[in-house]
Amino acid sequence: MLVRLGLGAVAGYGLLVVLAWLFQERLAFPAPRGEPPDPKRVGFAAGEGSYLAPGAPPPRGMGGGGGGGGGGGGGERGTKLVGWYLPPRTPPVSTASFPGLLWFYGNGETIAAIWPVLRDFQPPTAALLVVDYPGYGGSEGRTTERGLYEAADLAYAALLKRPGVDAARIFVYGRSLGSAVATYTAATHPVAGLILESPFTSAAAMSRQHYSFLPRFILRLQLDNLNTIRQVHCPVLIFHGTDDRLVPGAMGAQLAAAVPSPGPVELVLIRGAGHNDTYEVGAESYRKKLAEFVAFGPRGATPGSAHAGQIRSR
Repeated sequence: MLVRLGLGAVAGYGLLVVLAWLFQERLAFPAPRGEPPDPKRVGFAAGEGSYLAPGAPPPRGMGGGGGGGGGGGGGERGTKLVGWYLPPRTPPVSTASFPGLLWFYGNGETIAAIWPVLRDFQPPTAALLVVDYPGYGGSEGRTTERGLYEAADLAYAALLKRPGVDAARIFVYGRSLGSAVATYTAATHPVAGLILESPFTSAAAMSRQHYSFLPRFILRLQLDNLNTIRQVHCPVLIFHGTDDRLVPGAMGAQLAAAVPSPGPVELVLIRGAGHNDTYEVGAESYRKKLAEFVAFGPRGATPGSAHAGQIRSR
């Protein structure tokens, strides 16, 4: 009887390992669907839909093997990605150019789900471009790690071509899963600043945090922010909730410590915020900090420095 129970437990565990190996991309990339609304109909008077088609693969050595690197999804030519382009709400007065902000959202989000956040948090003096990842929202294809990075390359090139966008003032924002996409973009393209919200260090670290009972060798995903951020050479601003139980705040601190000189880097702790309520808890203080970083760069920090700030819950 005990032998049978033991064999059953081993067989069950083996099946669990196989399923985890087969479906890890679906766990990491749930890819909710939903066509984005017309931005003009939800309060963005000058906003417009954007349709992009992936081309060349991402630069060699960045995200090649993880997430089914040779597969389809964002890696296929002709796959249509949908997005929004939102011009600045407050056009510049003294100059014809303005900053541009690339926005990469979390793994359970789409443009259709987060447009109220974009409405509230778009820095008023900056243009914003957001794209649904391959397989997400209204975009075609299948989500892979490589596909995420290719979508980022495409979004960066599209923002760069927009009239008025200052190529020397392109900023990148990434939340949760989007932190990997944003960090990749800052490591492989010239950017003026990198903003991360609730970032994790790597897929391996997240696996240890939440799936410690599974063997390490089955993990194909990399999403290695800790290694990639060491290749970033621009100011970095990191937001993290103090009560985040999905991605511990210690991971945000690790990433801040890994930013190479000259930096600077600032870690802003949002008191009382978990993983999915940082916008609500941070509120106006969050919006102001983000807008100032994009408009003026890091304040109160000198090159080579790292310091922490706090946003308290209301």
